Amino acid sequence: MAACGLDFGTSNTTLGVAADGEPRLAALEGDAVTIPSAIFYGRAGGPVIGRAAIEAYVDGHHGRLMRALKSVLGGALIDETTQVGRQRLKFRDVIAAYVGQIRARGEAAAGRPLDAVVHGRPVHFVDGDPDGDRRAEDTLRAIAGEVGFREVSFQFEPIAASLDYERQIDREELALIADIGGGTSDFSIVRLSPERRGRDERADDILANDGVRVGGTDFDRLFSLGVVMPLLGYRSALKRPGLMMPAGYFHDLATWSAINRLYEPKVLRDLRELERDAADPAAVGRLVRTVEDERGHTLAIEVEAAKIAVADTGATAIALDWLEPGLAAAADHRALVAHTETLADRIAARIGACLIEAGVGAEAIDAVFLTGGSTRLSHVRNAIVACVPDARVVEGDTFGSVGIGLTIEARRRYG
Repeated sequence: MAACGLDFGTSNTTLGVAADGEPRLAALEGDAVTIPSAIFYGRAGGPVIGRAAIEAYVDGHHGRLMRALKSVLGGALIDETTQVGRQRLKFRDVIAAYVGQIRARGEAAAGRPLDAVVHGRPVHFVDGDPDGDRRAEDTLRAIAGEVGFREVSFQFEPIAASLDYERQIDREELALIADIGGGTSDFSIVRLSPERRGRDERADDILANDGVRVGGTDFDRLFSLGVVMPLLGYRSALKRPGLMMPAGYFHDLATWSAINRLYEPKVLRDLRELERDAADPAAVGRLVRTVEDERGHTLAIEVEAAKIAVADTGATAIALDWLEPGLAAAADHRALVAHTETLADRIAARIGACLIEAGVGAEAIDAVFLTGGSTRLSHVRNAIVACVPDARVVEGDTFGSVGIGLTIEARRRYG
């Protein structure tokens, strides 16, 4: 039975297969082993995924772009519908279309059918909601079956990352695995060693698993609300004394999975009425044009790119001249930290809870293994490292460690 490890992420996806006995990530888009978790439904032909989906949207093709698909799992949105051309599709069906294409590309890269999958999953799809968590896993399991996998099982994403890290060590370690992804932050405290690596049963080596629904898309959302949305009228007044622009529109526009809600005809009518009632109609007019032209994802793409640029260089400008000539929002590290520091604090707090669950002090941790795109944010990284200050810091493959670990687990489970 041919098996694979599938890391269907909020921002990016990887799929791994064993080649010559070693786990390898398959090329899913050209030569790239990572593919954005994005799908675009145009007016003609089937949906396209990944970078091609984003490019179709940016190039101005008429249609509907959807990203952060994983974030709807476990919540009410999964059964909601969104307008796609002349039909309405459930988000569940959209996820199935995406995962189905990923499986087909994985099979093409592997040169054989893929019958079994170990699906990655966060420790908690939904914070404080065991029923929602169960529904999320059940939904993914059903979708995997529908797209052709005959055997489906799951592994926590930080545990998968630990299996990738374990290949690098030459002595026993107690490791904190920190996987800060697009939608969730997940942690495991695991005992690892070359000798333990070959064991089939590893339950006794896992001291703790925990997680929190905080990830890269949350940093995007708060960064957008802080530096961009005020230019579109966020927190501005209406003409009637004591009334403000409703915040919900801006929160939806800043949230990847909620942007398409704004493209309903009633929403645009309500926004035009608010523009007439606004004390700053020019700013609210920008909001109206963004929604009218269905450019919400353009805005989100610009904010995400700015976040990455700030992480790499410290400062950038978010060009919004597509909305209004000369319009731009300044973005720097100070602003990023100011608007998102609470998220880093929540990540650190959950690591503290994970240490308590494991029954060990911070001084017992030999190494902290960092993976996931949001570990590139310095204040996030600093918050993690400060929880275990004596531990050696190890950089994992930012987008590939979980997929490699899931592939190792798939080989163990399915041969």
